[in-house]
Amino acid sequence: MTGAIALAAYRPDPELFARQLRSLQMQTVEDFVCVISADGEPEHVQKLVREATDGDSRFSVSGCEERVGFYRNFERALKACPDDAAWYGFSDQDDYWYPEKLERLIPALDENTLVSGQARIVRYPSGAVIREKTDRRVVSLSEFLLINQFSGAMMLFRPEARTLALPFPALSSRSEVHDHWVAACAGALGTVTVVDEVLQDYVQHGGNVIGEQSLQERRSDPLKTLSILRGIARKYEGSGSLLAMTRAVFQMGTGWRDLMVGTLSERLSSYSPQFIDAQQHFLRDGFASYSKWLQQEQKEGVLDVGSVRELTVSRALAPLFRGKKKTGGTP
Repeated sequence: MTGAIALAAYRPDPELFARQLRSLQMQTVEDFVCVISADGEPEHVQKLVREATDGDSRFSVSGCEERVGFYRNFERALKACPDDAAWYGFSDQDDYWYPEKLERLIPALDENTLVSGQARIVRYPSGAVIREKTDRRVVSLSEFLLINQFSGAMMLFRPEARTLALPFPALSSRSEVHDHWVAACAGALGTVTVVDEVLQDYVQHGGNVIGEQSLQERRSDPLKTLSILRGIARKYEGSGSLLAMTRAVFQMGTGWRDLMVGTLSERLSSYSPQFIDAQQHFLRDGFASYSKWLQQEQKEGVLDVGSVRELTVSRALAPLFRGKKKTGGTP
């Protein structure tokens, strides 16, 4: 049965974009459509797609001149996919899928709501291999709500996860990401799994929106971390003030997770045991209980020390910001 791939494009590098589109064309599973949402300059993107795919009818371009950002652009691409697809997936504009990727992942959807593969991390344009294999793994719903295990470009999911996920919830925060949200929907509905095989190259370059970088790299320089945080506050809170930076810290940690769990609570008709557990940790636990849980997750190897510190600080700020009006995106 036909599947659907949602690809979000924004000023794609012509060489990388063409290579990625051709890697989709070369999949051993051929029964799919690829809906490409252009976040601005749709006619230019259409031209690149036509040239790269030689007019392959499976590839279509939507979008408009107005920019909405990568989170909303992925939502727009997913909405534009056919409603009757047998499975759905996301694609970045600059990776490279190995020919057997779909063939290896699709069978896992018979028993799971979402499946992910692994990827090799490669630097562009040098081609240097940064890491031979990502470490995506299966953990509980509560645990991957803490630390997302599912990169959009590596995963496929069943139609019911798409139905639950649309429309995407709105929060003005750097943590507002499509793959974390869709994975949360899939985890609330059923089981998720990882096929422990490298099935694509995850390409790193100067234009990556998020990228695959180590936590230690991001935390190694306190002054740089402060500068990054101030930039995030200016972008999402409209100011680089101490209050705006504080709110940004809350939103990136507790605020985003509150929003995901709260939105699922409103949309689900019944609650699975794994979702009830997540509700307890993210919406009901007090600060002391939450901190104790984080420490236990650290001992079990789910979280590192830096993540525990950041999540603890974010929860400590909750009394200042929980329940106040959220901004950003469309409802």
